[in-house]
Amino acid sequence: MKKKIGRTGFMLLALGLFLIADMHGSASLLRAAAIKDSESAAHSADASQHRIVDTYQFQGFKVIQFELPVLSVYSYMLISGREAFVVDPVRDIFIYLETAKKEQAEIKGVYLTHSHADFIAGHTELMKETYCPIYQSKKSGARYQISPLEEGSTVTVGNAVIKFIETPGHTPDGMCALVFGKDKPDIAELMFTGDVLFVGSVGRPDLIGGDTSAAWLASAMFDSWTDKISKSDDSVKIFPAHGAGSLCGAHLSDEPSSTVGKERASNPYLKYTKRSEFITALLEGLPEAPQYFKHNAQINKEGPPPVDWDAAMPAEISPNNELSDPEEYYIADLRDAKEYAEGHVPNSINIAARGRLETWIGIMIPWGADLVLCGTEKELKEALFRLHRVGYAGDILRPESWKNAGLPLTVSSPVSPAELYDLMQKGKAPVIVDVRLPSEWMGLRISHTLLNFPLNHLAEFSSQLDPSEPVVTVCNSAYRSSMAVGVLERKGFKQVRNMEGGSEAWITAGLPVFEAEKAGAYAAPKKYVKLPERISASELRRLMMDLPGTFELVDIRPPEYFKDYTLPGSANADPADVISNPAYLTGAGPLILVDRDGSLAMAVGGILSQKTERPIKVLYRGLEAYWSETEGVSGNMQSAPKAVSPTVQPSAPASPAAPPASEPAKTKKKSAGC
Repeated sequence: MKKKIGRTGFMLLALGLFLIADMHGSASLLRAAAIKDSESAAHSADASQHRIVDTYQFQGFKVIQFELPVLSVYSYMLISGREAFVVDPVRDIFIYLETAKKEQAEIKGVYLTHSHADFIAGHTELMKETYCPIYQSKKSGARYQISPLEEGSTVTVGNAVIKFIETPGHTPDGMCALVFGKDKPDIAELMFTGDVLFVGSVGRPDLIGGDTSAAWLASAMFDSWTDKISKSDDSVKIFPAHGAGSLCGAHLSDEPSSTVGKERASNPYLKYTKRSEFITALLEGLPEAPQYFKHNAQINKEGPPPVDWDAAMPAEISPNNELSDPEEYYIADLRDAKEYAEGHVPNSINIAARGRLETWIGIMIPWGADLVLCGTEKELKEALFRLHRVGYAGDILRPESWKNAGLPLTVSSPVSPAELYDLMQKGKAPVIVDVRLPSEWMGLRISHTLLNFPLNHLAEFSSQLDPSEPVVTVCNSAYRSSMAVGVLERKGFKQVRNMEGGSEAWITAGLPVFEAEKAGAYAAPKKYVKLPERISASELRRLMMDLPGTFELVDIRPPEYFKDYTLPGSANADPADVISNPAYLTGAGPLILVDRDGSLAMAVGGILSQKTERPIKVLYRGLEAYWSETEGVSGNMQSAPKAVSPTVQPSAPASPAAPPASEPAKTKKKSAGC
């Protein structure tokens, strides 16, 4: 239902936009490096290959650390004498076999720290090749033969003794492994922490789903740290299962290892000594999990079937117009953005092999969809190999086969930063859509980019645009924005272009940007402006389900619209009252403002943020987005309670009522987050 914003609303909105505009400043070449994202970091030629990070020497044994950059996965081999022990292997196990052979060591066991969801593990592959046992928590629910572990279980590898401790938090079956030398049986040298403790972060507790509450797991994580991990000496070296870029946590460091002491002193999550504060911090601001995670978790629990790594490439699918039907097929074009723009199969999506192919296939291609991989023979061979890591397979198609069949191609010429800026100056700019995450967009964006539709929700938000109008997509490096071109074309857009080189190229060209905060010698001094934080519909729903009573939810729409529908536990208030009433400046937990589309709430939130240290949050794109993302989910909306009178000065804002305890019976299918 549409409504006009009244005079007060326009004044508030103008003030909010003024606060945002105050962040405008000239770009610097130094800023280009600052916006490098996980995609940029994974574009090197060898990012899809396993590499040895380092070898760590201890008395009587050593640990070799491996990394697979495109999945941000760390795995390990502990070697003592002629015996080896593998920790959290990826499905393509060749590097472990080669390393064991080189070290003249026999693999005596493989250990999973927990049930992985972001990749298919290599435990059954190693068992098939080496006949070694699989060590795993007895709580894992594994449907294959394991050597079950429980609190205090030990395994001896040469002169090393591994002691296992139960550390639920990321998953219910999480375990850490302390390693001791036989000559110092009471002094732990290191700990394999899996996804419980990362360098600079901890594992997210919301990936299990089902009957296991994220809040319960977060509470268990608090106990795992407080009662077990933190009891280790500060000198104990920690080796996690993931590094920066992983979606199994937030804000992970790119340092490959740390110590208990360093994490105790610097890990931002571990500074919370109260359970409620720790849980709130851990659940706040988590991105949506890719939809393929739950399927990989199930495959790992069932026992991944062996892969025939030497299988010949499958026969090419016959090119025909039906393949370009977005209702029937997903075509993933593996080429670089430039080649894709020069001509591609209509309605195909550019997921280039040079980046995080595995993760983006898992995000953009629904599990079980009819997938066709399109690229050169080399790209196809590489993609088929790599997609085993996340359980995907597909038919293959070569671009020249499509072209030789006389079938139509879609051309989407990229626009250079200079050309786009010139169009802006002449008032002829197309609609510019930034497809990065909201946090990235708020931090720094090219000038005049007022639309932020994150790639994982672009298909949904595209309904707010006119398919007949020209659109330019933007991200940091042009990897995601090239993908966005295909997403919009599948929705019927005919004039979509990608900005060449992304924001990095824009900044390098010296063109102006908006940024949240200026720093350095090249920056003009600016007054710091505190802005409200945007919260997505999925994040708000997660808080409502897992942490009721820890925040205040205020709906600032007019009472007549509030009466039609509202969010459970929300109170209705006039925007002017929210701004002027000091009761809203204090309270337990953050104040979350909602309106129709997020615009007026952002303005009100901007004003409140200048007055209080209380966290102020605004529902991103308002109730329209919330309803769109959760349509068909029971319990998301309710008939509104009696509105709060704007003439009443409440002594303290009311806390929201708890949402329904049961999970919704039917959930609308949504695209995954990144």
